[in-house]
Parts: sequence; C-alpha cells; structure tokens
Amino acid sequence: MKKRISLIVALLMMLSVVGVATADTSRYDVTEPITITWWHAHEDQWHEYLNYMVERFQEQNPLITVEPVYIGSYAEINSQLIAAIAAGDVPALATANTSYPASYGANGIVEILDPYIEAYNFDIADFGEGLIASTSYDGKQIVLPYLISTQVMYYNKTMADAEGIEMPKTFDEFEAFLEKATVFNEDGTTARYGTVFGGWDYWYYETLFMNNGVDVILEDGFSTDLNGEASVYVTTKMKEWIDKGYAYYAYGTGASGNMRQLFWDGGAFSVFHTSSLFDTYVQNSDFEVGMAWLPGGEDGVSFKSEVGGATILIPKVASQKQKNAAWQFMMFMASPEINLYWADQTGYFPTRQSVMATPEYAEYLERKPAMANIVSMAGWINPRNQHPAYDSIANEWRHALALIFNEGAPIQATLDNLAQTVEEILEDY
Repeated sequence: MKKRISLIVALLMMLSVVGVATADTSRYDVTEPITITWWHAHEDQWHEYLNYMVERFQEQNPLITVEPVYIGSYAEINSQLIAAIAAGDVPALATANTSYPASYGANGIVEILDPYIEAYNFDIADFGEGLIASTSYDGKQIVLPYLISTQVMYYNKTMADAEGIEMPKTFDEFEAFLEKATVFNEDGTTARYGTVFGGWDYWYYETLFMNNGVDVILEDGFSTDLNGEASVYVTTKMKEWIDKGYAYYAYGTGASGNMRQLFWDGGAFSVFHTSSLFDTYVQNSDFEVGMAWLPGGEDGVSFKSEVGGATILIPKVASQKQKNAAWQFMMFMASPEINLYWADQTGYFPTRQSVMATPEYAEYLERKPAMANIVSMAGWINPRNQHPAYDSIANEWRHALALIFNEGAPIQATLDNLAQTVEEILEDY
C-alpha cells in the first residue's frame, strides 16, 4: 500500500508544481536551507506514518528540514503554544484541535493564510463549505484541516451478533439498549458496562444534547439553555444510567486509555470516542469491532454530529522565513494524496472532496466496511461552534457534569450555577 500511495504522491505533487509555476510565489518561496519545528499531538502508534510523510516531504523539498515534536494532547499544545507566543519563541507549525481556531482567530495569534492560498492557487474549495467554515474566522482562512473525524460509538460486534443487540438510533432507544448490553455480577456490581461516556472531552457526548434540542450558546450570543428543560432531561437520564451501573462517565487523568482498555478487556460493550481511532480499536481487539453513528433525532433520520480531528496552523509571530517553509509543509499535509495516505493508516476521513472519488479510496472502504457506514453519513457532520468562548464554556459544562455524575451534585442547581458562569463568560465577548 505504501508503494502505491508513494506513486500517487509523486504524480500529484508533480502536477501541483506545474500549477504553482504560473503563480507569483516569490514572496513566499524558500530559497535557502531552513529547519522548522512542528508541534503535534499524534501518539506513538502513528509516528511511523508521520515520519514517512515527513521524509516524503523532505525528498520533494530538500531545502526544508521538518522536526516533528510530540507535545501531548491538544489541550497541552494549546497551553504551550499560548506560552510560546507570549515569549516570542514559537514553532513554525502547530497542530490544533478543531475546537480552537475560533479563539485563535479572535485573538489574532495565527497567520492569515489567504495571501499564501492566492499566491499558490491552492484549491481551498476542495475542502467543502463545512470544513472551510470550521477553519476560518471572520471570513479569513486561518488554519488548514488535514485530519478530520467525527463522534462515533465503537461496539463489540461479536457480542452484538451473539446476543442480538442492536445499536440505538435515537436517544429514547438508548435505555433499552443499555439494559440489554449491560451485564451484572451476582453481587449487583457491573461486570460489563453497556457504554462509557468520554467525559475528558465534551465533544464526545455533546451531540446527545444537540440532537435533543439543547443549544450551549443561544442565538442572542449572551445566554444558554444548559439549565433548560431539554438539558435537564438528558442529564437526568445519563445520571440514571450511571447510577444503575449501565454506564460510566470517564473523567480525569488517564480516562481515555482506561476506557479503551476496558473495552478491549470486555468490560464495556460500547464506548463514545472518535472515528480517528478505528484502526487502534481494531488492532487491539480480539473480537470484531463495529462502529455506529451516535443516537440522532427522534425522527430516526436526522443524526447531527460535529467535525473533529486536527488542523495545522502557523503562529503569527513566527519569522517570515519560518512561515514560508511552514506553508510548503502545510500544503503537503493538506494535499489529497497525503489525506488518502492518512485515511488508509488511521480512522480519519480525507479532508479533500477529490479524494473520495478515487479508486484507491473506494478500495480502502471495501477493506474497512465499518468506516464505510460512517462515511456514508458524512453529510450530517456539522462545523464546530465558532464562538471564540465556546471551548471555555463547554469545558465548564464538562466539569459541571462530572460533579453531577461522579460526585452526586444536584442536577438543576448545578446546571443553574453553570448557566450563570456561562453567561458571565459571554458578557466579555
């Protein structure tokens, strides 16, 4: 597969060079050797593929040396990037989760990419309107998407087939699903959870609320209905399921790894996670892994989800030489051929519409039928909320739910306090 992808990379990169030659790129060309640093969040299991791509880029761009540096989670990159910007000592490139661009754009800390896009005739339209909206701010392109995912439920398909368990299509079907998927010990403790909610990141469960009519930020931009009737209903049901031992809210240090291991060990029938980890789940399981869309609207047809994954950015305070080299790498990482390579090695979607029409991608979906089911519903994937305060607000929400689910805090009072905090945050914007 790598040889085939390499041929595709070589051919398409040659074609892209022909297109670039007609544009005025003199201001952004790299004319002397330079080494740039790229901060990323890609875990060990992806380093082989990441290094392969860096090597391919450097073969085609011999003046540029890219040093990839694993920083940690998206949150850790965000914290370190803000500190580096304040200190004036930044990497040329950084990976950012799709939840961060709006705040970066509002604070003017990333390079506006429109001049580079125009100079190189970069086909930004190939990303589609949803991804462009997710990676722009105030009508300006500020980051590029290169790894795109969405929220899914992984489940033990071997168990599902043996026990006749069907994945729920609506929130109202969820309780019956949990009752059937959960197994208890003789002493009443849980031997197998029906599901695990990924509580270390609000992105993993927020569509349960969205699909039941909850708006974290209302249209007026100054208020929320996180303490409203619909939010209280969903929160109450989740709390009931957790208290009954049907589910638990994975929260705190190590929550992601612990949840995955519980699933692999047979201690959870299903988990809420990102489609990008499809290969990781499959490779570590001794059973067949299924992947299902999160429960959607009560009509059984509408299934809202949100775009996830990674974008790549250039800090505004980087030197122009850094920016020029970084832009070359950004174009490479966001190119159709590298999207296809990433998709084949991980569980991410290609970010370029042109990739989805290729025979190679069709063959990839044939090998990964569970991914095909998710990709077929990709039209339901929505841009993340672009309000610059959304990430801060949603994390306050996440902490409030942890108090309710894990510490027994009263639901209505806790959500009322949350709403007050949210509206105080919104007053500053």
